[in-house]
Parts: sequence; structure tokens; C-alpha cells
Amino acid sequence: MGVIRGIHNDWVYRQLEDAADGVVDFKIDEVGEETRDVLRIRGMRNVAFDRRWHSLKIGENLEVSLER
Repeated sequence: MGVIRGIHNDWVYRQLEDAADGVVDFKIDEVGEETRDVLRIRGMRNVAFDRRWHSLKIGENLEVSLER
């Protein structure tokens, strides 16, 4: 399920996040003329994970992968 913040109050988002097995954040970083698509796992039940932001690579066929 995708959710965009800022439409409802924070209580609604906390309830949705508590009901989910995992929460993944996506964003676009813009620095000058450069843009970078990134993601991070904010929370995941019963699994070890890395909370850092990771760059995404979007291919010509719209295939998405993590940049190395």
C-alpha cells in the first residue's frame, strides 16, 4: 500500500505503520540540476535491515535496481 504524508493527521499514519510488516520510504533528492532517486527501510518486523538511504538506478526499460 502506498501512502503520501501530509493529507491526514499524524495519528492516521502511525496507525497504518503499526499495522504494516514494513515501512519503506522513497524520495527524490535534488541538488542544483542533479536529481537522485533513493529509498530506505524505516522499519521491518522480525528482520535485520539497513536504515541508510540507498540510490536507485532506473533503466531505459523502467527497471529499477539498487546502485552499487
